[in-house]
Amino acid sequence: MDNDRPAGLVRVVSAFAVAALFALPLVWALATSLKPSGEYVSASAALLPREFTLMHYEALADSRVWRLALNSLAVTLGTTALALAAALPAAYALARFDFPHRLDALFLAFVLLVKLTPPIVLAVPLYQVLRTLGLLDTLAGLVLVNQIYAMPFALWMLLGFVRDVPFVYEEAAAIDGAGLARRIVQIVIPILGPGLAATGVLVAIAAWNEFLFAFLFLQSPANFTLPTYVATRINEDETLWGQLSAIGVLASLPILALIGFVHRALSRGFAGGLN
Repeated sequence: MDNDRPAGLVRVVSAFAVAALFALPLVWALATSLKPSGEYVSASAALLPREFTLMHYEALADSRVWRLALNSLAVTLGTTALALAAALPAAYALARFDFPHRLDALFLAFVLLVKLTPPIVLAVPLYQVLRTLGLLDTLAGLVLVNQIYAMPFALWMLLGFVRDVPFVYEEAAAIDGAGLARRIVQIVIPILGPGLAATGVLVAIAAWNEFLFAFLFLQSPANFTLPTYVATRINEDETLWGQLSAIGVLASLPILALIGFVHRALSRGFAGGLN
């Protein structure tokens, strides 16, 4: 047992070192957001500010950036809900039904191909589609184009989780007279809880941080999301590092809170713990 103590100590120290390494960018952003402008542009590499200030957060409050946060929240919730609602039935069908001529494999290959396509390649076709539908410069349009990448990711994630659900549960329910919809709602979805949570969190993080489509398809400042607002803090005369860091800190809080709230479901989902 004595020989286990040094090994355990090494693991603990290593875990704290890795955690500190990953936390360093967030700590650095927090420290920069609390520095006066003259301090973070100086040659000093000191992490902690010599003089604390909230001027950057006050500037964001005056610019009513909270309205843009609501836009980001609406896009994130809409993208996540639509992706899960569409991907779950598709994943169930691919996992449970037999398709002729390996159409399921061809469909999955096509979905993967779309997922791997660079976003800028799809920008012009998506712009024309949104303009035709009258959804250009709207949050609903952004939710729709986000599905190009959110839905394939959700489908591939949920497909593995659905395949791990024992089919015997559904067979027993079918013998008792349960239809397909009832089996999915009362058996499959409750067992898929951790997988749905893990998939939803990852889709939500991607939607919350999405920049390119929002930058291309939203022109009105009132419809900007937080990532597009960040681009306005950089101009040819200066880069407002203090406000950029403050936005980064504030934008990270909902994601950290979400992960903290569902961390147990995330752990079970990534571990495939569907029992």
